[in-house]
Amino acid sequence: MSTGVLLLTFGSAVTSADVPEYLQSVRGGRPAPDEVVAEFRRRYDRIGRSPLIDITEAQAHALQQSLEAEDGGGEYAVAVGMLHSAPRVADAVAHLVAAGVDDIVAVVLAPQYSPIILSGYERATAAAREAYPGVTFHLAGAWHLTDGWIDSLAERVREGLERISAGDRDGVPVIFTAHSLPRSVVERDPGYIEQLQETARAVASRTDLAPDRWQFAYQSAGHTPEEWLTPDVKDVLPALRDGGHDTVLVAPVQFLADHLEILYDIDVAAVEEAHQLELTMRRIEMPNTSPTFIAALAAVVRRERAARSYTRARVREGGHRPRRA
Repeated sequence: MSTGVLLLTFGSAVTSADVPEYLQSVRGGRPAPDEVVAEFRRRYDRIGRSPLIDITEAQAHALQQSLEAEDGGGEYAVAVGMLHSAPRVADAVAHLVAAGVDDIVAVVLAPQYSPIILSGYERATAAAREAYPGVTFHLAGAWHLTDGWIDSLAERVREGLERISAGDRDGVPVIFTAHSLPRSVVERDPGYIEQLQETARAVASRTDLAPDRWQFAYQSAGHTPEEWLTPDVKDVLPALRDGGHDTVLVAPVQFLADHLEILYDIDVAAVEEAHQLELTMRRIEMPNTSPTFIAALAAVVRRERAARSYTRARVREGGHRPRRA
């Protein structure tokens, strides 16, 4: 049987019309307050539509082609499963099982991983395992320092700096960003934040950025009373302006595709904040389906499959039983 590859992601509303259903799913079935729905609808109307689902499907197709190009056809079957919008995880798993798969590697499309912070994926994988007891499931761990992933980000940073005029690009500061989280959540797994910072440091090193030329900040904090991680990207802009800079490059190190947190939170809200400070804000292109990024995903799949093969060999030799995610 071929190995099933399940690409997992959060999901998204596509247009403002999808916002109520999407937010209700995110909130565990509870309808979102009217003011929250109105604000999210405004943001979706501003960007027009979210391409996240389309891009994720395209990533799956490109990954399938990449795996087949190296390993031949029939070795892998790739599907997309989302937590809060179609195609749902259960439907994706059913598709893979119907295709004859009896071993599934699930890869969360977020390079940094925490079983606590990303517990929704753990629950989705557990539910799939219960629904198909004859299928082995394995949830991949963090891949935030995988060479191909760092290469893909470094490639985007170089391209972003190249798009800035030659007179400015050598001194343009870079802000690496990640989605903010409630501090109370992160305190349960502080290692997750270290993974984010390790990615930023690795990309800075790969692109030869001097330590004083880059910094790490958060974006997309929720509008709730609890304390969220700081500094926010907008908080670091005044110091850059006061330091004599007129242009800044933002490089998300956690997101893999264009979606609301990129197209609105950075391209609209953060750009407007920068404009008020007379700063020009540029952003790197997201990985999306860049060949370098798809090659990184393929490397993660092969890493996980090799680990599964080793574990199975140990079992045949009388060693430990395989761990089912």
